[in-house]
Amino acid sequence: MSGPAVQEAVPAAVQRRAAASLMNTYARQPLMITSGRGVWVRDSDGRELLDLVGGIAVNVLGHSHPAVQAALTAQAAELIHTSNLYFTEPQLELAERLVASAFPSRVFLCNSGTEANEGAIKLARKWGKLNRGGAHVIVCAQGAFHGRTLGALAATSNRRYREPFQPLPPGFVHVPANDIGALEASVDAATCAVMLEPIEGESGVHPLDDAFLQQVRRLCDERDVLLILDEVQSGMGRTGRWWAHQHAGIAPDVMTVAKGLGGGIPIGAVLAAPRADVFEPGDHGCTFGGSPLASAVACAVLRTIESEHLLENAASVGDYLSESLSALRDGGAPIDGVRGRGLMLGVALRDGAAPAVARAALQHGVIVNAVGTATLRLVPPLTITRDEVDEAMRRLAAAFADVAEAAGR
Repeated sequence: MSGPAVQEAVPAAVQRRAAASLMNTYARQPLMITSGRGVWVRDSDGRELLDLVGGIAVNVLGHSHPAVQAALTAQAAELIHTSNLYFTEPQLELAERLVASAFPSRVFLCNSGTEANEGAIKLARKWGKLNRGGAHVIVCAQGAFHGRTLGALAATSNRRYREPFQPLPPGFVHVPANDIGALEASVDAATCAVMLEPIEGESGVHPLDDAFLQQVRRLCDERDVLLILDEVQSGMGRTGRWWAHQHAGIAPDVMTVAKGLGGGIPIGAVLAAPRADVFEPGDHGCTFGGSPLASAVACAVLRTIESEHLLENAASVGDYLSESLSALRDGGAPIDGVRGRGLMLGVALRDGAAPAVARAALQHGVIVNAVGTATLRLVPPLTITRDEVDEAMRRLAAAFADVAEAAGR
């Protein structure tokens, strides 16, 4: 697809309907998306835009991928929901595929990342009760984001998210990322687990060092506590491996998954290695978790990532995207650097320019995500091509030029 630049406008009628009927919980952009295919979307005026956000790392196969469409259609014609009181083939296949992609484990299926993290927290608390005399404290990183339900929010340190809802559940400690000394000092007799994102997404795409993750794994083994890795945003092939922690050559005791797992259909999962697999019937549950419909689509997503060699594409095109962004910097764009791995990148900007650049990018037909004032987050579909990167960079360069002109530079 290609098309004219988007105008910064949403029909007034749409804005009135939204104000009257939707809670004001999102900083929505001036764009109404009506359809999409691959890396492209179309807005309510028929204009076409390159989507470098992909539903915030959800649309790993892009929009309207034939494999997702076929799985939805075929499974909906057979069986949509049964409850987890019974077995279904799609759920069994999905669990087997997840385990094969990760580490020896068993799987609990749910609907979202925050639900997966709540399950991991409960699992760690029970494990601490059984194995460490009631230890219940979980050590987390200061920049991490684990979700918006109360337990996951307590594991998140950002005060902007936390303060309106305090008091939050106790039992969480936050330490600087990539600081093994601070982490080691925080793990004591009350600790049951360490919980980290291999790449912190919501704080601006900040990767944990491979060497740090290796040190954390050793520390958890030495102190006999669980290692929980939140791969909700960094997993599903986004970094060029199935899971970001695999770059460090380690495996967690517990891993949480969501976002890209369903390619746009809500689904999440908790994987627990044998030492952490302590749930019994009645300990945890999820009415819609791992429904036949969602599981069938997730299986199709996993199969397609493999058959279309999208791990390799994420690695190679991710490198090309990073190099292309650096070329924009060399051409005068106010870019301080590019962080991340594969197709999970944060573009550090000077002068608090991120929101202005994101707005200008919409004008030129490319969707990027401003995280705070200093970072653009790019998490496009794993199907993106080099030609599409080139077109996105052309449009993003025009956005940078507009912002510079408006600032009188």
